[in-house]
Amino acid sequence: MGMKILKQHLILLLLSSVLITNTHSVWAKKAKQTDFISLAAMMLQDGHYDRALMALQSVDKEAEGIDLMRFYTLQGMAYMNLNDMPAAIDSLQQAIQYGQQDPVVFVYLAQAHYALKDYKQVVVAVDKAEPVIVKYPTLLEMQAQAYWQMQQPAAAIASLNKGQQLMPNDYRFMRRKVFYLVELKLYQQAAQLGKHYLHVSAAKASDYIAIGNALRLSKEYKDTLTIMEAARLKYPANVTIAKVLAHTYMDMGNLNAGAFILEQAAQYDPKLIAEASEVYRRAGRFYKALMLNTGIRDQQAKLKQRLAIFLALKRYEKAANMKKSLYRQGLLADQNIRYALAYAYFASGQFRKASRQIDFLRDAELFKKGVELRRMMAACQDEPWQCA
Repeated sequence: MGMKILKQHLILLLLSSVLITNTHSVWAKKAKQTDFISLAAMMLQDGHYDRALMALQSVDKEAEGIDLMRFYTLQGMAYMNLNDMPAAIDSLQQAIQYGQQDPVVFVYLAQAHYALKDYKQVVVAVDKAEPVIVKYPTLLEMQAQAYWQMQQPAAAIASLNKGQQLMPNDYRFMRRKVFYLVELKLYQQAAQLGKHYLHVSAAKASDYIAIGNALRLSKEYKDTLTIMEAARLKYPANVTIAKVLAHTYMDMGNLNAGAFILEQAAQYDPKLIAEASEVYRRAGRFYKALMLNTGIRDQQAKLKQRLAIFLALKRYEKAANMKKSLYRQGLLADQNIRYALAYAYFASGQFRKASRQIDFLRDAELFKKGVELRRMMAACQDEPWQCA
């Protein structure tokens, strides 16, 4: 939850309680020390927070008639906007001690405590900001998250419910509640509320993705499909939605459906062609995978995948003939690719070339496989009829 969300509104609102309306006329009447406070207020309003602090440092706090409530309020705001949260908290608390009663000061305190992960004090500050809570709905969301971090889920959800009650047209509380329910493994309730949220709110593509993906990772595939299919109809060009939907089908074991969705989404993002081809390969649809493979732009990914497809199709000579292309792309540095090429040579009867590739194997597991290939080649040479 960012610290900049409320900044501009807070500065203007809180400054209204400490700024002098007719600055120039008051400067002429006030003592010199008070002028520094007024100057600091003007600098804060213009966004010059470091200069405001410098002006305040010139104030003699022991001088008669100094408005310490106003002084510490301005100092706290300056520190807050310079992201010095401990100093901001200290100054704002002193302002309260000197009579600051504007509830907006507690909005600042809530943000500062949240930045410092002092969640207990966040809750306290939000409660004290009650008179302005409707103006700053983020506060209740912040309080809910503070309760959540303190492992008090019931209190967190209660804060969100309060937000929904006070601001029924602000759907951020419902959205946050969906994720809490998922975290609590209350998947049925999460799915039901998530679908309701997506129906009543002006849900963005990111909302569908976040809720759908949360349910997918929780293995609530049926509800995920319902949400993501609706999202795909609403946002057909959004490739992230397509990927979440495709991976949901793949998680369910339906590789063909996942590959088909990725293939369709590739018209919006050509990089997905490689993924679609790979899923078709895993599904055993090798010729379909090979057809898509021709459209892959990344040459390394294209060649690695094509080699795997040729081996799966037992087209060993074609796989072996890829040696020059693999070398040009630097792929033979990959020990797995090196072994696959060795196997292609072996399976196509080119034993001498296979043996030369085995010589390059350094990986312990692949070296063992290479030794086994050599044993098989020796057996084939002794008894060719067994390898016919």
